[in-house]
Amino acid sequence: MNDEPLSAGKLDPLFLEELIGSLRQDERVIVGPKIGEDAAVVDFGKTCLVIKTDPITFTSENIGWYVVNINANDVACMGATPRWLLLTTLLPERKTSKKLVKDIFRQLICACEELGISLIGGHTEITPKVSCPILIGQMIGEVTKERLIKGSGARVGDVVLLTKGIAIEGTSVIYQEKKEELKEKLPDRIVGRIKNFLHNPGISVVKDALLASRSVRVHSMHDPTEGGLRTGLWELAHASKVGLRIDKHKIPILKETEMLCKLYGLDPLRLLASGALILTLPPEEAERLRQIYEQNDISCSIIGEVVPRKEGIKLMEEGKEYNLLFEYKDEISKIL
Repeated sequence: MNDEPLSAGKLDPLFLEELIGSLRQDERVIVGPKIGEDAAVVDFGKTCLVIKTDPITFTSENIGWYVVNINANDVACMGATPRWLLLTTLLPERKTSKKLVKDIFRQLICACEELGISLIGGHTEITPKVSCPILIGQMIGEVTKERLIKGSGARVGDVVLLTKGIAIEGTSVIYQEKKEELKEKLPDRIVGRIKNFLHNPGISVVKDALLASRSVRVHSMHDPTEGGLRTGLWELAHASKVGLRIDKHKIPILKETEMLCKLYGLDPLRLLASGALILTLPPEEAERLRQIYEQNDISCSIIGEVVPRKEGIKLMEEGKEYNLLFEYKDEISKIL
C-alpha cells in the first residue's frame, strides 16, 4: 500500500468506491454510499428519510448560513423536503469568544427559519485541534417514494439543464477572503453586488429542486459543489453510467464571477458551485420546467444532452471536444 500523503481535496473516486464497495447495507437502505448521489435514502414505509452530512471547511465567515444551505441542497436534490438538522460545532481554543458563538447561532437560526428547518441537536466544543471554526451538519428530510429522485437516474436522450449560474459559492468565498483587495481593484457597485452573492443569487437550490420534482418528470438532479461544475457533471454521469455532451458556450457565468476569475486566474468551471442545480429530464419536460422557473424568477439554461456511456463525458467548444474529468482540487484553494 502506498504510504505517500494525499493532497488536499477530494479522494480519488475510484479509491473511494473501492472502500465503500465492501460495506454491508441494511435491507431498508434504498440509496447507500455512492459517487454522484447527494444523500442516503432509508425506507420508512409510506415515506423515505433522506439523510446527508457535509462539513464547511473553505470559509469561516457566515459559516452558520453555509452549513444549513449546503446540507439542505443535497437533501432537496433527492426530491425531499429538508426538515431536521443535527450539528457538530468545533471551535478553536484561545480564538473563540461568546460573540463568535452568538454570531454563528444567529446565522443558523436565520437560515433554518428561511427554509423551515428545525435544529434538533448536536455537539459543541472548543478544541486545540482546529485553528478556525468547523461546522459539520447532518440534514434529514422526507419524501414519498413516488417523488424520490436519484442522482443516478439520468437517461440517454435527456437534456441537461442548469439553474442560475456557476461558481456562485466560489464568488462569495472569494469576496469574504479578499474583500479589502477587491475594494481597491473593482468598482464599488461591482463589489457591492459580489458582497451579496451569498443571498442573491444565493447558494440555496432548495426552491429550484423542489419546484422541479413537484412539477415535471425529472430523471436526475445533482448539486455541484467542490470541484465545480466539471466535477458535478462527471459525478452525475458516473453515477448514471451515461455520457454527456456539454456546450461550453451555453453554460451561464455571471458577470461578477467572470471578473473575479479573470482577476485571480481561476477557471469558473472548477470553482465551488453551490447555487446552481444540474437536472436531466426529457426535452418536452425541460420546456415546461423553463416556464415554471421563469414564473418563479429562477433563470436556467439547457447546456447539453445525455448520450450513451461509450461516447464519454465531453465539453464542446468551438467545434472541438475535450474530456470532462473529475477535479480533485477546487480552484478556491489557489487563493486560500
